[in-house]
Amino acid sequence: MAKNLVIVESPAKVKTIKKFLGTNYEVLASQGHVRDLPKSQLGIDVEHDYEPKYITIRGKGDILAKLRKEAKKAERVYLATDPDREGEAIAWHLSKALKLEDEKMYRITFNEITKAAVKESIKKAREIDMALVDAQQARRMLDRMVGYRISPILWAKVKRGLSAGRVQSVALRLVADREEEINSFIPEEYWTLEADFQAEGMKKPLRAKFYGTKSKKISVKSKKEMDDILADLKDASYQVSDVKPGERVKRAPLPFTTSTLQQEASKTLNFSTQKTMRLAQQLYEGVDIKGNGTVGIITYLRTDSTRISEEAVKASKEYICSVYGEKYVSSNSPVKKNGKKIQDAHEAIRPTDISRTPAAMKESLTRDQFRLYQLIWKRFAASQMSDAVYETVSVKIDAGEYRFTVSASHLAFDGFMSVYVQEEDKEDSSQSLKGITKETKLTWKAFDSKQHFTQPPAHFTEAALVKTLEELGIGRPSTYAPTITTIIARRYVSKENKNLYLTELGEVVNHMMKQAFPSIVAADFTANLEGLLDCVEEGTVSWKTVVENFYPDLEDAVQAAEKELEQVKIEDEATDVICEECGRNMVIKYGPHGRFLACPGFPECRNTKPYLEKIGVPCPKCGKEVVLRKTKKGRKFFGCENNPECDFMSWQKPSKEKCPECGGYLLEKGNKLVCANETCGYVTVKEKKEQ
Repeated sequence: MAKNLVIVESPAKVKTIKKFLGTNYEVLASQGHVRDLPKSQLGIDVEHDYEPKYITIRGKGDILAKLRKEAKKAERVYLATDPDREGEAIAWHLSKALKLEDEKMYRITFNEITKAAVKESIKKAREIDMALVDAQQARRMLDRMVGYRISPILWAKVKRGLSAGRVQSVALRLVADREEEINSFIPEEYWTLEADFQAEGMKKPLRAKFYGTKSKKISVKSKKEMDDILADLKDASYQVSDVKPGERVKRAPLPFTTSTLQQEASKTLNFSTQKTMRLAQQLYEGVDIKGNGTVGIITYLRTDSTRISEEAVKASKEYICSVYGEKYVSSNSPVKKNGKKIQDAHEAIRPTDISRTPAAMKESLTRDQFRLYQLIWKRFAASQMSDAVYETVSVKIDAGEYRFTVSASHLAFDGFMSVYVQEEDKEDSSQSLKGITKETKLTWKAFDSKQHFTQPPAHFTEAALVKTLEELGIGRPSTYAPTITTIIARRYVSKENKNLYLTELGEVVNHMMKQAFPSIVAADFTANLEGLLDCVEEGTVSWKTVVENFYPDLEDAVQAAEKELEQVKIEDEATDVICEECGRNMVIKYGPHGRFLACPGFPECRNTKPYLEKIGVPCPKCGKEVVLRKTKKGRKFFGCENNPECDFMSWQKPSKEKCPECGGYLLEKGNKLVCANETCGYVTVKEKKEQ
């Protein structure tokens, strides 16, 4: 009979770990959390020292009964949940739910599911770290307070099952702020000039960029400025004034953290954050490898550390030396320069064994598992390799007072790039400057001048939003994917071709949150809370201090918002659209996709139709009304009511006014009106309406 019981979270780990530990150990899974705050109420006694009320999660009774039975029989119980705050909290909840005695209960953690790591963890068994548990309890309670006190206000105002969240509402605000920035962006004109030369002794022509004068860089803002420069250059003679050879070192990349893995998998593999985490979980928990059985092939996937264990560094250096040669072995490991606290008990995400190459693992993995494993393996191998070295040449070409420049680089030593090349590392090697000296004679061939307009900031992608959340210190590695999944699932944000767009519903919710709860949706406030949770983890701040300082201010804001709502009786807005079924005037209601028209005679009459809000502007193409429409995913745009006969559409709101310069239609951008025809470039300030 097994003397020891090991409890893990996931059933996928059971078989693997049991094989490592042998017959003296029984391994069972809790299948995630076993206790939580009740769904039907706040579950926090705010009158009595903010004590949380934990109950067994529905459906976990049978699992707990089996675990209790096995725990009673065992001499020792090892709680082997994940090596982070949440895992520590699950271990603590298990100890309470199973009524485990301290003398037979041990906490073990491992960063990778390999035989050596699991056996080592048994030797280093410890007590539950209550500072980690308290940090997780505080996070859970703060999230519950925000969700359960604010969500009902959204229901009252918008009258649907909406939700607010401590991190989710900040993420929504970031998307909304970016959308506002894009909509109010005014493009600015600028020009570039390139010149083609035939250099003596070279077959291919040389293309150089206009820099400015010998003393300063010039930005060309208009056609007139460009014409003046071209006129000055008309009869100029060109000579090479400087040739500067040099060397540029491209540093080896850091190994992956949760955030950088999500970003890179999105960019190179087109994976959503949720998909990346799901696949990484599978690689961590274990895959069946021919001849080895089931084994975890990457380390723990929720981390913000770039640290690598000494054993892994030693193994990687031996592997790189034997496969690539000694000069490819890094003399120093890359280090992340970051003032923020990182969970440094963890390592970066890496393969558990560098000798398991992607090629060797291909047969054992699904296509997507293989692609993600290959990305992780290459990035880790690259992080332990030498820097790449480029030989560079920069050339200055003078024409009177004006100057052109041209530069080229050549990869002299590939280093880590023999394994891992990112998109931005791919060099354009179309131009060679070999053989150019100050004495080289140049013959001018042609000019190429181009008009450009500055572009608005890009819409957030999932990867870019994760990067911003991390930079602002909002959320932690485990929260990025669920946060983004939630705002998309709630239809506050729609995802189209990788980009995230604010929906009409998201706009309403964000506006309300900013109005009634400005501090909750302030990025710095949320980041400061994360800092306090880190202090709880370090044991320097009590978790109850964090909670009791947060709740009264939240409660005051909730009560103020409720009073304001009492003064505003929310009625369904009647329209002049007649219901074809029963003849009543249809009303505007909110649904999961935003506003729609519904018959007030529900449930006798169930007629509904899309709500097309007229904006009081004639269509620039056919003269009929422009209406506010939505894409299938809820993104707003302006189109003609006569669609599909008329194909007019615009992402920005059109104005009644015509452009005085080209006769085209104007678009509203913030407090300005801008000509829709970019090449026209007309901009004017909107007239303020009289109150």
